[in-house]
Amino acid sequence: MLKKGLLGQLIQNFCSLPGVGPKSAQRIALYMLQRDRNGARLLAETLLDALKNIDYCQQCRTLTEQLLCEICADTTRDNALLCIVENPADVWQIDQATAFKGYYYVLHGRLSPLDGIGPNELGLDILEQRLATASIQEIILATNSTVEGEATAYFISEIAKKYTISASRLAHGVPMGGELEFIDSGTLSHAFKGRKLL
Repeated sequence: MLKKGLLGQLIQNFCSLPGVGPKSAQRIALYMLQRDRNGARLLAETLLDALKNIDYCQQCRTLTEQLLCEICADTTRDNALLCIVENPADVWQIDQATAFKGYYYVLHGRLSPLDGIGPNELGLDILEQRLATASIQEIILATNSTVEGEATAYFISEIAKKYTISASRLAHGVPMGGELEFIDSGTLSHAFKGRKLL
């Protein structure tokens, strides 16, 4: 049971973070109040500063302090390639893990009619304007391999066809170092269908 008052409110607010349950929230709150008040103050100030100064990039919709993020402002990148992702964390992950040197577009979600998330909520009208006017030759659909992610990828690929832009999808399958006996049947089926010649 959560405590009442300011401490209880603090614990409850930490519980709103992804992956933080009541026990973890309580440990974090008590640690900061008992052992790291200066760190807590710095965290609070940085969070307020970030809320005030970080917004969406005008071109790709990732989070940035500038009008254009570092990637969109980089003129050495390949403007014929556009990678479409579900959230800003995906941009960081792909940019750090791959040699991709094109640009990005962040959807901030995926199509989910039951949750009231349609094309307008994902900014697909803005994306279509970009596809119509930019010199993009290929889009790489890097949405998650959920039912909604697959539907989103298909929907966007249909938009790309109108502008004769090729659309590719990230490969799905057996992870590096994975053993077949531990792979779920859906992943294994995707991997089998997506096999390639050596």
